[in-house]
Amino acid sequence: MMPSFFIAHGAPLLAIEKNIYTQFLQSLGVSLEKPRAIILFSAHWESAVQKVSDINDFDTIYDFGGFPEELYRIKYPAKGKREVTKEITELFTKQGIAFEVDEKRGLDHGAWVVLRMLYPQADIPVISMSVNPKLTPEEQYKIGKSLAALRKQDILIIGSGGTVHNLGAVNMFKDNGSVDSWALEFEEWLEKHISEWDLESLFNYKSLAPNADIAVPAYGNEHFIPLFYAMGAADQERAAKLLHRSYRYGNLSHSVWQFGY
Repeated sequence: MMPSFFIAHGAPLLAIEKNIYTQFLQSLGVSLEKPRAIILFSAHWESAVQKVSDINDFDTIYDFGGFPEELYRIKYPAKGKREVTKEITELFTKQGIAFEVDEKRGLDHGAWVVLRMLYPQADIPVISMSVNPKLTPEEQYKIGKSLAALRKQDILIIGSGGTVHNLGAVNMFKDNGSVDSWALEFEEWLEKHISEWDLESLFNYKSLAPNADIAVPAYGNEHFIPLFYAMGAADQERAAKLLHRSYRYGNLSHSVWQFGY
């Protein structure tokens, strides 16, 4: 059985940088058994109804601006897998989860930056999934849980986002690995309750977690919620392990959580 993961995709510059986080992601990809396919929920694909990709050949989307030209030359020519899309839609139908199939959208940087680190050859089929910030955490968790059976079929499920992601609070000139105290307090609270699989507290993080209003601003919760999709996919085991955590720009967190075994 494949574990599921929450993986922070950080800033687009990660795609052309070499640091402790990119090295970790590369080593993680090498350490994992090669999956039959990857299902990836990206913070950069928001929709009111769950979207499921049905793409033969993905385009690479550059959903950012003002970065070095080198970034815009990167291609991640992943392919889809229609039979896996069909398995997903059948599970959603069986469990009463509304969805729409998308046959056009390419991979945004929330997807391809992570995938390129893990599997640089782009030789594993990908099914891209949207997230819905307007759902409750319970509903987001339920969507992930509905896909849990696919992990037994060697399918890797990833939620790509960021546990602390507030672009209004980052300091691009502060890149020495230090972390603001408010971000650390939030992350330590989160680590405790994820490790304990304390869903009641996690689902109410907005009111219970210290500094949640800064760490997960109301306009930016789309980066936090992939955590719930990834956790839901491992509901049967309810085992969580923090594999990596580091920081950039004072508070932008690079965290990787493994769920399940």
